Amino acid sequence: MAAPPRPGLPEVRAAERRLRYRLRRTPLLTCGGLDRLAGRRLLFKCELFQKTGSFKIRGALNAVRSLVEEGERGAGRPRALVTHSSGNHGQALACAAQAEGIPAYVVVPRTAPQCKQAAICAYGATVVPCEPSDKSRAETASRVVQETGGVMVHPNQDPAVIAGQGTIALEVLEQAPEVNAVVVPVGGGGMIAGIAVAIKALRPDVKVFAAEPRNADDCYQSKVRGELTPNLRPPDTIADAVKTSIGPNTWPIIRDLVDDVLTVSEEEIKQATRLVWERMKLLIEPTAGVGVAAVLSEQFQAVPRDVENVCVVLCGGNVDLSSLTWLTDLSGKAE
Repeated sequence: MAAPPRPGLPEVRAAERRLRYRLRRTPLLTCGGLDRLAGRRLLFKCELFQKTGSFKIRGALNAVRSLVEEGERGAGRPRALVTHSSGNHGQALACAAQAEGIPAYVVVPRTAPQCKQAAICAYGATVVPCEPSDKSRAETASRVVQETGGVMVHPNQDPAVIAGQGTIALEVLEQAPEVNAVVVPVGGGGMIAGIAVAIKALRPDVKVFAAEPRNADDCYQSKVRGELTPNLRPPDTIADAVKTSIGPNTWPIIRDLVDDVLTVSEEEIKQATRLVWERMKLLIEPTAGVGVAAVLSEQFQAVPRDVENVCVVLCGGNVDLSSLTWLTDLSGKAE
């Protein structure tokens, strides 16, 4: 089977038009305390304020609206929508499907936070549990597609999803034309692929950095080896939304357009997340803390000092409050 067409700037622009008036234009916030710690000016793109609590609604809604528009041109509306998700894309697809009156089925790893599973159900979707591995997610979703006659909307490899996530970059470039770099957490790669496509088309001088947990460093390994290198086993990381690996559609974009991949430890993720809670009063989820940890890391200090204005995408705020026992395990209060 031929690979789907790689989305470009025209597809991102089309997504922007499709999503206009349906989603929020999330703000860019600053924090002097974090600027001092980073030694640079940081601009935080607050996708935790987006509908459903994360950036994922951009891609999901773009994909669903695209399918509905195709149906209106004669292809027929989907009988159902199916996806697999660690939680945030599942909520987003459920929300988009509910708005269109289409049944949704979301395959969710049994280890996913209960708050995210409950939110999926609250949007009227059916949760289908699976084992916490990319293989189980894909196999279970394929079975549900066969059983329901539904259409699969992949959480990060669908070109319409990638294009939808790229609308983040269009907003950032309008809100902060002085930006020199963007730091983006990476799991399956849909968000950073969409952002990289838009940034490099419009402002090729702007650096695009991926940030990921060292315990789930398939993107880093892929860049180092020059070939797609998925995680060999389910990663053990507090950043539950980036446990999945980059895939065949996001990898070529990451390979060609992402400047570097920064990896951070679990301790760094926890400290960064807590810093944002305490200093910015923003209840980000630990996955959003991955990008913050990256810009505060020693590795980022090697980035040239003329990269002065750095946008960090705070990708979501769907926090599992029942899991906050990790706060008492930190090695000391954040400085």
